[in-house]
Amino acid sequence: MDSVFKALADPTRRLLLDRLREHNGQTLSELCERLDMARQSATQHLDLLERANLVTVVRRGRERLHYLNPAPIHEIEERWISGFDKPRLQAISAIKNQAEEYAMTSEPTSVPTYVYVTYIRANAEQVWHALTDADLTARYWGHANVSDWQQGSTWEHRRTDGSGAVDVVGRVIKAEPPTRLVITFDDASDAESPRESSVVTFLVEPHHDIVRLTVTHENLANPEMLSEVSRGWPAVLANLKSLLETGEVLPQAPWEMYSAHD
Repeated sequence: MDSVFKALADPTRRLLLDRLREHNGQTLSELCERLDMARQSATQHLDLLERANLVTVVRRGRERLHYLNPAPIHEIEERWISGFDKPRLQAISAIKNQAEEYAMTSEPTSVPTYVYVTYIRANAEQVWHALTDADLTARYWGHANVSDWQQGSTWEHRRTDGSGAVDVVGRVIKAEPPTRLVITFDDASDAESPRESSVVTFLVEPHHDIVRLTVTHENLANPEMLSEVSRGWPAVLANLKSLLETGEVLPQAPWEMYSAHD
């Protein structure tokens, strides 16, 4: 946590996070224009934010696009903040809002509109297996993801309550085990909609005894869908991380916290 607090202690870096919160997925040039800051200074601050895992860089062609990553702040909340009473939570709401409410622009864009990064103590093959095995997804997601995971194949997000109902459907765009999986992602009820499907990319990057798992979700239909996936992905990936690292999912389904506090 030291690198996170060090990064947040500087007002310029907090301002960079604010600008990314207002408009996520900016290039270095765009950030410099909005902040009237020299490229060298901005690069140094962004490097510190990236090392603290508060900013994630996604390459698109020759461009480097910068996104907020709320995972470190979420860990801070889990460790220290969630047990505090409401007045204390309000006292630190500035920090909480910076990284938890990482809202993107509602204007249509061709770049990813949601990015989440987590680090897992596992190897790439274990993470790939957890993403594609129906029984494992049923344990940490509450739905079984069913497919042969070949490029061009369909996949289904089936309930595990015995009904066999399918809530999400899609097709496999790319499958490069164990490092890259790209799928379309649509509510089953909207499968015949003329709008373009949203697309989810799982990128698994191994490093010694850990992997970095990056999830991007693009082509979101509207701000409401962004809000839903911003709640859903952290919960699902926290359960996945727990399962791979401890052999058990979290004691309570993390997505139930949202309905409990609404």
